[in-house]
Amino acid sequence: MSGPFEPRVGVDIAQLIADYPLAWLVSRAFHASPLPLIAETGENGAVVSLLGHCALRNALVADFRANPHGLILFNGPADYVPTALLSRPDWAPTWNYAVLRFTVEVELIGDETRDAIEQLVAKMEGGDWSTANLGARYESMLDQIIAFRAHVRSTEHSFKLGQDESAEGFAEIVAGHSDRTLVKWMEGQR
Repeated sequence: MSGPFEPRVGVDIAQLIADYPLAWLVSRAFHASPLPLIAETGENGAVVSLLGHCALRNALVADFRANPHGLILFNGPADYVPTALLSRPDWAPTWNYAVLRFTVEVELIGDETRDAIEQLVAKMEGGDWSTANLGARYESMLDQIIAFRAHVRSTEHSFKLGQDESAEGFAEIVAGHSDRTLVKWMEGQR
């Protein structure tokens, strides 16, 4: 069992990104956009970069051309844990959540835009749809988009998923909480 609020291994971080790919990309100029991202991992499973794309007209493009430093913020499963779930009257309500914060250097990689979009479509559509369905429109769309790779410089995470609870209290939360996705993540951290 890992310590409180800690993922078991680096793959938990990659899994959170896979399950919750929409993240906030924030520049030093405080422009921010929610964008879907794909984790790129090293040999040890740690996230080394995040691949994405955005519109060329997005203020982030000019920001990162001027200064490549930024933040990426992921919100994973999260929900309120009410007192009604526990049999202890002295137990206080709380929020359980899993979040990630990456300090990054963003590299704009226009020559990889098509590949970045194809990777995202393959991940999100699971083979049920292809950019080929767009026909000639796809090429004109590509002219308005740029891919980026956000190289991870540091990672912060908080997996507050009930690790501080007694075994009995944890079992009551797991049995009674309505957010079964959150429960799945809680069980994975025990």
